[in-house]
Amino acid sequence: MSTAWPTVSLGELIRLERRPVDVIAEQQYQEIGTYSYGRGIFHKRPRSGLEVGNKDLFLMREGDVILQITFAWEGAIALCSKAEDGLFGSVRYPTFRVNEERCYAPFLVKYLTTREGLEQIGRICPGSAGRNRVLAIKRLPEVKIPLPSCGEQRRIVARIEEMAAKVEEARKLQENCRKALNTFVSATHAILSSSSSEPLSNFIELCEDEIPIQIGAPYPQVGVRGFGGGLFAKSPVYGGQTTYRAFNRLYSGALVMSQVKGWEGAVAMTPQELAGYFASPEYRTFRCKEDRCLPDYLAALVPTEFFWSRLKDATRGVGARRERTRPEQFLQLKFSMPSLSDQKRAVAMFATINTVRELQFEIVPELDAIIPAILDKAFKGEL
Repeated sequence: MSTAWPTVSLGELIRLERRPVDVIAEQQYQEIGTYSYGRGIFHKRPRSGLEVGNKDLFLMREGDVILQITFAWEGAIALCSKAEDGLFGSVRYPTFRVNEERCYAPFLVKYLTTREGLEQIGRICPGSAGRNRVLAIKRLPEVKIPLPSCGEQRRIVARIEEMAAKVEEARKLQENCRKALNTFVSATHAILSSSSSEPLSNFIELCEDEIPIQIGAPYPQVGVRGFGGGLFAKSPVYGGQTTYRAFNRLYSGALVMSQVKGWEGAVAMTPQELAGYFASPEYRTFRCKEDRCLPDYLAALVPTEFFWSRLKDATRGVGARRERTRPEQFLQLKFSMPSLSDQKRAVAMFATINTVRELQFEIVPELDAIIPAILDKAFKGEL
């Protein structure tokens, strides 16, 4: 926070303004939701009043500031735009109006989603174990906002948005590159594969290195991104901090599948640098059968939509209500695969692609870190 700016109580800058509506059975109501970490608002599908039932709804207006009461501590804080005007929110989405003579609403929302802002919000969200923390609206005056002049607030927001647009452009370029690489791999696979399909169990098998957990011992963790986004390292979990009795230890060339999120493409191959890391029993690991499948070939194929989208076929249910993707279901999926000799030829062609993919995975956390760094500088008065 810039020491040159005065600090003002949040209670002086916003006021609660709720607009309850009478839900009519034959009318349509489209509700909003808020992403965490300051990532804005999303729109839910419209529902009839009959579907809404006895649920209380409140009208949203452009310029409303939303602090979602159960996840405000996690950055579920947003500003309603023209696109949200006339939509609805549940009781968990209280709306506030900003004193425009003193504060520019986008400036306020951006500050509240900084590390310093969220630390303050977190202190007024009593509760335990994260998901049980609820915003205490009466304690909002305890939050202090660094407040330059309105003109300076607008200048800072414009500068943040200018730089954020460049970060978004970089993300789009990266995504276009990723799609092009995957298209090439999928097309090559289709050309080289035999015409007959076989169960995946003919090419890979379940192989897990189960390690009993010892009290106090560190176990560096991995996570797996959805939609073929690969594995990433996480902080260690120490024995005694989890109810699991064992973790699965990863090995180079292991195919890792999340049972919980497999249906949305949470499947990846283990690179050498993550060998020896650990995952919960919800992450199942498979190895290639040496006479049918090369790990390097599968490493190129797994991130493609052609491969990971098939996991939906191995999981029953819809959306978040889907069942877990069991290993036996996964192994029953049918694929055509090239011969070992053709896989070796393809691996030589894919070498450059895999290098580019690794660079892309390295770029993702760097891009994620840019916006917080920009906000930090902005509220120190350094933009």
